[in-house]
Amino acid sequence: MEQFVFFGGKGGVGKTTVSSAYATRCADAGFETLVVSTDPAHSTSDVFDQRFDDDPKRVEGYDGLWAMELDPEEEVEAHMQEIKRTMSDQVSPAIVNEIDRQIELAHRTPGAYEAALFDRFIGVMRNADEYDRVVFDTSPTGGTLRLLALPEFLESWIERLVDKRAKSIDLYEKAAIGDKDARRKAKEDPIIQRLQERKEMFEFAGETLRDDAAFFLVLNPDELSIRETERAIENLTEYGLGVRGLVINKVSPAPDDDEQGRGAQFLRRRYETDRERVAAIRESFDEPVVAEIELRIEEIKGDLLANVADELGLEVAASPL
Repeated sequence: MEQFVFFGGKGGVGKTTVSSAYATRCADAGFETLVVSTDPAHSTSDVFDQRFDDDPKRVEGYDGLWAMELDPEEEVEAHMQEIKRTMSDQVSPAIVNEIDRQIELAHRTPGAYEAALFDRFIGVMRNADEYDRVVFDTSPTGGTLRLLALPEFLESWIERLVDKRAKSIDLYEKAAIGDKDARRKAKEDPIIQRLQERKEMFEFAGETLRDDAAFFLVLNPDELSIRETERAIENLTEYGLGVRGLVINKVSPAPDDDEQGRGAQFLRRRYETDRERVAAIRESFDEPVVAEIELRIEEIKGDLLANVADELGLEVAASPL
């Protein structure tokens, strides 16, 4: 398995349960493992009965297992402050207030959350050398796909910005013939340096997602979840990111044969419907079903998490180089 493993899917299908269970399997196998929640509705703390935040924290009761939850609001605020600081260093004091106002407005627009979270997301990957496996519990499919689409889009966008900046400096040089300071600025332009740094960051993200990441989609045996999974696979394929396998979660158990009450009849019909849909998933998707996880009545934590990990059964060994 690759160093970075992603579990995605629509909201409510059980991504946190599956990603946490897989992370415990990796840790139990002797891998230093970090599970990262990028879902705004964090449940990792609930699964392990322990509070987590933006910094990796050792999970109590497990050797070699760490967890962190990325806070969207904090990430947006930190992202905004970093942009303000960078821009303030590059512009005259007279327009700093206007720059701040524009940045505040920009961070209220659609996409600000994804942009801020993606910076932190890349930071986790770039500083993951101490971990053998990093497991991402991602946000519902739409947000995840926007994140995964960013490297290719932003890389080409920054290339155009660098080109425009270089041309503007060239024109400035020609207008300031004999001005050595102008030539120095062209050679050491801080804005171009900043854009190049961003470009390298997105290049790293794109390369890592393509070459050192495995993607799994979690779904339930219901029509909405199946259709969402079909769309997610199409979009991920479009971005050059193949799905390694499907995890069918919350599959109804069969009642005992001697149970004939109203509840048993309901459960039997629900079980039959689920089995039909599981069969349809196996037949209609090219991606393999790597696990079927039974629906539980209780919250998945403690011993139940270990049971889910056993049902998950995904490989944990590192991919050969």
